[in-house]
Order: sequence, then C-alpha cells, then structure tokens
Amino acid sequence: MSDTPAPVPAAEFWEARYRDTDRVWSGRPNALLVREASDLAPGTALDLGCGEGADAVWLASRGWRVTGVDISGTALERAAGHAADAGVGDRVSWERHELGQSFPEGSFDLVSAHYLQSPVALDRQAVLRDAARAVAHGGTLLLVLHAGWPSWQTEPPFDAVFPTLDGVLDELALPDGEWAVEAKETVRRPSTSPEGDEGFREDNVWRLRRVE
Repeated sequence: MSDTPAPVPAAEFWEARYRDTDRVWSGRPNALLVREASDLAPGTALDLGCGEGADAVWLASRGWRVTGVDISGTALERAAGHAADAGVGDRVSWERHELGQSFPEGSFDLVSAHYLQSPVALDRQAVLRDAARAVAHGGTLLLVLHAGWPSWQTEPPFDAVFPTLDGVLDELALPDGEWAVEAKETVRRPSTSPEGDEGFREDNVWRLRRVE
C-alpha cells in the first residue's frame, strides 16, 4: 500500500484557497496586462483564471466587455463585488469553468491568461489551445507565465516544470500564416519574500495576433 496522498481535485483545492482567506491577490491588475493591452482598441475580452477580478475590472474600466472565468465560486463572487464597487458590473459577466474540462463559448477580440500554473492537475496545453481557438480574427492572445521560482525561493514548495518561450509556441501548434508574434520575451520584476527578502522573479510573455 502506498503512503502517497491522493491528489486533491483542482476545484476543491482552489475553492479552499479562496475560502480560507479574505483576499488572495492584491486587487491591482497584472502589470504585464496593463503594458500589453493599453494600446488595444476595446472590444470583447476573455479573462481566463480571473481570480478576484482585478484584470477583468481594469479591462472593463477601459471600455471592454469582459467575460471572467475561474474555477472557484468564491473567487467569482468576490470578483463580481469588485466590479460592482468599481462601477463596471454591467460590463463584466462571470462564468465558472474548470479549464481543460469546459470552456466559454464564443470568440473574443482579446483572450488573456496570466499565470495559469497550478500545484494541482491542469492540462495547460489543452487550455492554451482552447484559448487560441477563442480569439477572433484580428484579435489578440496574451499569455503570461512564470519562467521559474523567485530568486529567494531556496526550497520549491512543489515540483514544477516551467514553460519556455519556444516551448509554449510549440504547445499551441498555431497554423502557419494565421498568427503574428508581436511580443515574445522574458521579463524580470522585483519580488519580495514573505519574510521581506528582496529578490526578483522572471515571467515569460507572449502577445500573438490572429491575422484577419
């Protein structure tokens, strides 16, 4: 008999993560979303793994009509409250999905996915391919994923394989001639440990446009 604990279902893991604390994230939009999407003309947007809604609210405040998706009902409730408080509740709809198992219907001018990385089961390749298929012609796919642990993380809390810039493009398997790579780079940003140690973390960024 094995002593290895049974895997925790993804929905159970993330629901507990949100339910067990009043707030998980900062409430501010991801800096790389702001950098990459500020020059895009507003249209329809899909925010995958929206958490407590900061990115979706920022997009809505700039004129986008946004669909925010998360696996946690608690996260979506908080996101809806955040949108209402910001006065953009009528510009955002919220859908609960376990990505890789289900996905929103329709096509979008912007599909944004930040940090779709999980210590529990997640078929990232399937999710990213679904994300690409959801981009309308002329639209943008924006992906941001951690490229490694923070510099101060001496003992990683779990095993992880971090994606590479070319590796994610291989996973996407985009048809030749249908996409333009507008950005593909590694970005280093400051990162502070819970104990206050200063350091950095690197993220990989892909901004892809579906050719009209």
